[in-house]
Amino acid sequence: METRYYKEYSHALGRDMECKIYGHAGRPVLFIPCQDGRFFDFENFHMTDVWAPWIESGQVMVYAVDTLDQETWSNQQADAGWRSYRHEQWMNYLFDEMAPFIRADAKERNHWAEEPGILAFGCSLGATHAANLYFRRPDLYDSLLALSGIYSASYGFGGYMDDRVYLNSPLDYLQNLPEDHPYIARFNETKAVICVGQGPWELPDSTRRLHEILIRKGIHTWVDYWGYDCSHDWYWWYQQVQYFVPYLLGLR
Repeated sequence: METRYYKEYSHALGRDMECKIYGHAGRPVLFIPCQDGRFFDFENFHMTDVWAPWIESGQVMVYAVDTLDQETWSNQQADAGWRSYRHEQWMNYLFDEMAPFIRADAKERNHWAEEPGILAFGCSLGATHAANLYFRRPDLYDSLLALSGIYSASYGFGGYMDDRVYLNSPLDYLQNLPEDHPYIARFNETKAVICVGQGPWELPDSTRRLHEILIRKGIHTWVDYWGYDCSHDWYWWYQQVQYFVPYLLGLR
């Protein structure tokens, strides 16, 4: 499996950011680690093994990035306004720096005429962030695999709310999405999967609330609920990746 490592200065964040790329060709996938995670978690938690069939066959390239959760969602002692500002800087890093890099790299690697959309993928809080990328910017992140996410920013910010927190809380902004918003048609032209188990440490109510909003808005996302034995754990996320990725890649 071809791998590449990058460490580049982010103007959006004012610091160096690291990422690692797995694969030589194929559709670009952005992996966002779990809460407080690092770019190397994709490899250290053996997601490379699960994605290997599609990576090694040249069907996907996975771009694993760092979170900023320790400064933002997890940093409960810091000022909430500053934390929301810092988180939005991280989102701008993913919108304005990583997305152009990923799309240009995938276009060059695949010798495509146009830059492709990106499949956003994450588990736990990584799923929260991945879903937020997809719902906010489907022009860049045009597919989604969100496993065991929580879709309200109250998880990280409690009862605090400002414009930035609102923009990072899908349960809040999607329910206010106008019925004629052009993003709805865009969502229905793409493939997205939101999955949650109903076993230990899972929080399916957040997914149920999101599902209800999507139905009301006419957004045809595949929302799947696994059984009461399905816990908030890598073992289940491996199985869900194996089950859903062929659908997202158009293989079934």
